[in-house]
Amino acid sequence: MSQCTAEHVNALLPMVSAQRQEQALQYKHIFGQFCCLKSYSMLCDLLQEWGRVHQVSVNEQPTFLYNEYGAPYIEGGPHFSISHCKHGIAVVVSEDCVGIDIESIRPFKEDLMHKTMNLDEQKRIKLSSEPEAEFIRLWTQKEAIVKLQGTGIISDLHHILDTTQDVNWCEINNQSLGYICTIAKR
Repeated sequence: MSQCTAEHVNALLPMVSAQRQEQALQYKHIFGQFCCLKSYSMLCDLLQEWGRVHQVSVNEQPTFLYNEYGAPYIEGGPHFSISHCKHGIAVVVSEDCVGIDIESIRPFKEDLMHKTMNLDEQKRIKLSSEPEAEFIRLWTQKEAIVKLQGTGIISDLHHILDTTQDVNWCEINNQSLGYICTIAKR
């Protein structure tokens, strides 16, 4: 992932919508541009496969609409979510509401922990044998939930996980590649 080049970006640009080209080129670094383009390309491939399975027509270049919070969706189409980090790209398509987040496992700042985690979560992080991974695990859960809700981070994250009884979780914890990915689905 970290070895992408301007040539990779230039090869992907003509394969995506003008809307996505513009969005990708807003990233300052080649890596961000590549991830934005590649995740969109992966989404288009998954949408085509979803259409084949469900025997419905899905445009190769989907037209995205945006809710009041800026979250993209496809009118009458499946639910989807995209995320990327230094170590990976994650894309999910589902008949049900879904949110995904992938994050690199890395050191975190205490002030960020206090701003985003409640006291129980802070205690779990501090008592963990791998506090960086525990922080990222909780963070990806919170991020997946706000994507599932279609709101983004608009409010206090301290207690967002307290109201997730109806959520099904899937976690991929790949310590060897240095990332954690969480999917939240209703």
